[in-house]
Amino acid sequence: MDETNSLSSARDAVASGRTALGVEFGSTRIKACLIDADNPAIVLAVGSHEWENQLIDRLWTYSVDAVWEGLQDAYRDLVSDAERRYGVRPATFEAIGVSGMMHGYLPFDVEGELLVPFRTWRNTNTAPAAAELTETFGVNIPLRWSIAHLHQAVVESEPHVRQLDFFTTLAGYVHWKLTGQKVIGVGDASGMVPIDPVTRDYDATMVRQYDDLVAGRNVPPLAQLLPRVLPAGAAAGHLTADGAALLDPTGELKPGIAFCPPEGDAGTGMVATNAVAPRTGNVSAGTSIFAMVVLQRPLAQVHHEIDLVATPAGDPVAMVHCNNGASELAAWVSLFARFAAASGASLDNDAVYETLFREALEGEADAGGLLAYNHLAGEPIVGLSEGRPLFVRTPDSRFTLANVMRAQLYGVFGTLALGMQVLADEGAELDQMFAHGGMFRTAGVAQRFLAVALGAPVSVTETASEGGPWGMAVLAAYLRHANTRLADYLTDRVFAGANAGTYTPEHADVAGFARYLDRYRSGLAVERAAIESLT
Repeated sequence: MDETNSLSSARDAVASGRTALGVEFGSTRIKACLIDADNPAIVLAVGSHEWENQLIDRLWTYSVDAVWEGLQDAYRDLVSDAERRYGVRPATFEAIGVSGMMHGYLPFDVEGELLVPFRTWRNTNTAPAAAELTETFGVNIPLRWSIAHLHQAVVESEPHVRQLDFFTTLAGYVHWKLTGQKVIGVGDASGMVPIDPVTRDYDATMVRQYDDLVAGRNVPPLAQLLPRVLPAGAAAGHLTADGAALLDPTGELKPGIAFCPPEGDAGTGMVATNAVAPRTGNVSAGTSIFAMVVLQRPLAQVHHEIDLVATPAGDPVAMVHCNNGASELAAWVSLFARFAAASGASLDNDAVYETLFREALEGEADAGGLLAYNHLAGEPIVGLSEGRPLFVRTPDSRFTLANVMRAQLYGVFGTLALGMQVLADEGAELDQMFAHGGMFRTAGVAQRFLAVALGAPVSVTETASEGGPWGMAVLAAYLRHANTRLADYLTDRVFAGANAGTYTPEHADVAGFARYLDRYRSGLAVERAAIESLT
């Protein structure tokens, strides 16, 4: 199709509403992505809004006002982008999907009022609850899971528990307010309460076990408190008039648009990389970083480093989740960006990233003896209750810019590599590993270092930088294809003909990273000392 016809087709799709809209609430940005519902690989328009979590009373949170202001701004930005590109403003869509940071805790009373501020996945105050639940259920319950947040509130006898009528995730909350439906996608639900891989619903035995555990503590039956679980492709309600006004205060957006089940960012990452079939996996890198491997068979043991979650279709997944991803790297890049500006150089942020990433390729395989810890928040995988970002070197380390940047990039993947070693020891088999997220936009750099950290080939598709919001839009478009398996839909309709660049790590780089990781593991004692000493 030539450029004129392609533009005309895109304009027609936007004007007629033959589109699917995906919105994702990430840790630092709320992003919106509009795709052609007939050709889901085609991105028609995008929008975004930057936001930041707040540490209030030692708990990480985002305000409800920030949720809606950010959603409206991201949507407004997308509409403006569509108008700039095609000269039309979208007023309707074929389908909408909402995604968000998984886990966390948003509790409501019978009137629908939020009882305590949103407690995000980043909080690590739930260790006592998570430990008790892990022992009760016989499966690993991470600190960030919704059931851990609920149980910690029960353990501490928080007054709001007596008023509790319903609790959900961020995506579930936004979906509820836009549609009136208290539902959740099975992938997001798997970060609330463990999922039974047979029923693809909350594990009924564990739900009963929890009710027994909290008997006599004025906690309503767990099943009554949870949103209803839906698989990908299921109808999940329609945009109400109130929901349309929340999303688009201008009144241009029409109600009645179909919604797919709300999902977590892990699920949208799997969709965005075509990693929903057994023996496939993906790595999503942002404020947090996590790897997902779709399992062929159950794990033999319980591991605190590995969570058991689900694909948006409900298949079991092993997840290695690290609270800390690329935020510390971004801080270092900002430092150099400021230096460039102060020196009179005219470089935008992308150019600074590319320059520093390319420089990292010149670094030594073990980063010259330098160490970088990206722990802005606590990191349960390595037993850190709080975050202390550190950059460490010895007098004989090779302190060059190339080694500094390689160490920072290695640092993004350090904790992940430790967790993935546990999964490898379990014998989990993997045919393909895909990566997505903004840090992979500079071709061949972060991808190379991730492959080195995993000791396995890593592929990045052309849509990798679109990430979760595009994956959510694809799930919305999947509504009309629900009679087809999700894995087949992605392979045959979404990724057919897609280009994926694959990097296979070289032995010297793998050996160098192994030396780095040995120092990294030993240096965790420095991290623990920093937490104790620097309060």
